[in-house]
Amino acid sequence: MSRITVRRKDVMNQITAHLPDGLAEELNAAAARLKSSRSEIVRQAIELYLEEIEDLDAAAERLRDPNDPTLDWDQVKRALRDTDQVRRAQGVGTHPAAGPEAHRGRR
Repeated sequence: MSRITVRRKDVMNQITAHLPDGLAEELNAAAARLKSSRSEIVRQAIELYLEEIEDLDAAAERLRDPNDPTLDWDQVKRALRDTDQVRRAQGVGTHPAAGPEAHRGRR
């Protein structure tokens, strides 16, 4: 007896969105330029937006975490400069692109 597997396509929900004329024109132009449907562009834009929201939520959660230390930017800069100076003194990172000439003007 043979077994037949039937796969169902992803079910898509339809939504309606009202766009200002200018945004609709930009969407139409992008669809033509990309040879894509407006629906596909909107779907991708929403996916990207939702990913960004997730990233922002995760970052905000880390900022609220009392066990996560807060770094002082001036201390970080000093530590990086000190590490860089020690590495140069030890001859590490002596490639011309890593030398003082590469860092001139950056402070």
